Amino acid sequence: MLDACYTASAVQTAVDLANTLRPVKGEDALETVEQLRDFLADHPAGNPQRTGLRQLTRADLAEVRAVRETVREVLERASADPGEAAALLNDGLRHSRATPVLRHEDDRWRTEVTSDTDRCAAHLAATTLSALASVIATLGPTRLGVCAGPTCRATFVDLSRNGSKQYCTRTCAHRASVAAYRSRRSAR
Repeated sequence: MLDACYTASAVQTAVDLANTLRPVKGEDALETVEQLRDFLADHPAGNPQRTGLRQLTRADLAEVRAVRETVREVLERASADPGEAAALLNDGLRHSRATPVLRHEDDRWRTEVTSDTDRCAAHLAATTLSALASVIATLGPTRLGVCAGPTCRATFVDLSRNGSKQYCTRTCAHRASVAAYRSRRSAR
């Protein structure tokens, strides 16, 4: 049973935000205000309706990059140190002034966590961090992780039934499988 504050789109927004930084490749997809605007346009769960995308500033970009750092740390540490991940989540939620809200939409009731400020970073933090907290509370901290691929540091959240995900994508899993096969063949 999934937590009431959990939504797949909010979890995906958290993973996508963390993966805008590719440390192995040295790539950063959140270097400009335009890139932030595009990210928010592509991720409705992290886009507060009351904050117009035209109003984004370099200060907003800096704040979102700080949120990204927290989200990425949570994803990287949850399996190995759940207590530290929980502390990061709690601090981030407090800092964003996260507030649970009950809404009635499409003939059903649901809860969501939002921020009572109009700052896009605070709303993004409340949405993504509460989603990750819900996954930890519902499925356990081992469902958050970093790709096991040797040349990949992308993050993921495993929402599968059996909870055995080790790679960020099928592509990384396939690469690892091929590398293991080649290693076994050359050892013969």
